[in-house]
Amino acid sequence: MSAGLLLSLAGLALIDSTSIGTLFIPVWLLLAPGPVSVRRILTYLGTIAGFYLGVGLLLFWGGSSLADLLDGALDTRPVLWGQLVLGVGLFLLSFRYGGKRRTGGGGAVLRWRDRATAGDASVRWLIGLALLAALAEVATMLPYLGALGLLATSGLGGPAVAGVLAAYCLVMVLPAVLLLAARVAWPTWIEPLLARLNGWITRTSGSTLGWVLGIAGFLIARDAAARLGLFER
Repeated sequence: MSAGLLLSLAGLALIDSTSIGTLFIPVWLLLAPGPVSVRRILTYLGTIAGFYLGVGLLLFWGGSSLADLLDGALDTRPVLWGQLVLGVGLFLLSFRYGGKRRTGGGGAVLRWRDRATAGDASVRWLIGLALLAALAEVATMLPYLGALGLLATSGLGGPAVAGVLAAYCLVMVLPAVLLLAARVAWPTWIEPLLARLNGWITRTSGSTLGWVLGIAGFLIARDAAARLGLFER
């Protein structure tokens, strides 16, 4: 495995470490009043990492089998037109998310977060919150899909791919683990930083999602248009 591939994968993993599930919710959990439960937060992060690893292995091996089974069916014009419509739809949907923070409700994730940070919450609520956040990100996990694409063309065997994906998922949750360690070791110093980080997350989360949807929609639509020959004279 080349150093360039490792650096690319590490960079993508660090981008993934700033998502809702791997950074936003951990920051909220660390800001909960009272002493920090290291075991509970590590359970949450372990669930996120395990879910990503499982999805990655499924896509890596299942995707190859599905491609062999379809044997070119995805290159037909009706399918490509459907892909083009999907890409344009995602691009247009991205304009619904602006830079302003939406008022009123935080949705199911916020309700589960509040339940998980309650004093009588059990570990299953943390696991449920992690799975809910991970499921919400499946459609927009562009860095992870990029990493899978790099591994698919790397020539690595199955065990090596599994090991690299496991390392990727560990790097992905590493910033949250470091914040947890700092919260335990230096609570007075880290809490104002966490509060500022939470404020930044709240202000920019909507526009970040909009950019992700817009970029994903553009790439999907452009690929379909090119394969349909729409750019040819």
